[in-house]
Amino acid sequence: MRKIRINLDAYSGLEDSTSLKTIKDIGFDSFFTGTLDLKSQFKIAETAALNNISYEFVHGPFGHINDIWLDCAAGDEMQNEISDCIDACGKTNVPIVVLHLSAGVTPPTITDIGRKRFEKLVNTASKNNVKIAFENQRLLGNLCWALEYFNTETVGFCWDCGHEKCFAGGLEYMPLWGKRLICTHIHDNYCNPNGDLHMLPYDGKIDFEICAKHIKQSGYNGTLMLEVSAGKSGYYKDLSEKEFFERAVSAVRRLCNTLEGI
Repeated sequence: MRKIRINLDAYSGLEDSTSLKTIKDIGFDSFFTGTLDLKSQFKIAETAALNNISYEFVHGPFGHINDIWLDCAAGDEMQNEISDCIDACGKTNVPIVVLHLSAGVTPPTITDIGRKRFEKLVNTASKNNVKIAFENQRLLGNLCWALEYFNTETVGFCWDCGHEKCFAGGLEYMPLWGKRLICTHIHDNYCNPNGDLHMLPYDGKIDFEICAKHIKQSGYNGTLMLEVSAGKSGYYKDLSEKEFFERAVSAVRRLCNTLEGI
């Protein structure tokens, strides 16, 4: 059986230590977090070690990611924010940083200054023994650029099946980049381009039989990481944290079983 993992903030309002213990006791093997300051990341890494649960990756900062393509001070700031995140992962032995390349429907085009900034970030990752996983958003072009330009073991693909079904207009990323897959964001939604609800698998409209086939055909043997939210859709408002996490374990194990049956 594959290992199963979940984002630490899946059920908002819990202390990190409580969340770590709960997800470990319920059956998850690992987790990821968003970007944290170094002190907070060290604390979570230490607590995770005490609970014998691994810290698989950090989702890098993306609050003004479009600026990274622009010749402006904000672009330098965005690069520095990501660089600091990579450094923190190196210091806390977190092996992967997941990055967005842009945001929105009409982001800036690929530029030389943006390319140079990402070159520096990939070099920073290599020095820190950290991998960068570029995540699919709305646009195929910039993801293709990144994975073709950085054809190295330091760089891979993070497949977000929810983003794909909401934002890609029917395009499937895994047949194109599944061989570069190093981590996942697995969740469900109603396949509505206006929003991604980060529901548990099988609670929305995504066909997880197809998702399983994509994973199987890619040859990816790694863990399945959920990126879910108990509060975003309102679907789980009556569930306790224990009930929500038990439902999450059941959903991702169902996906594991589907994979094993292919």
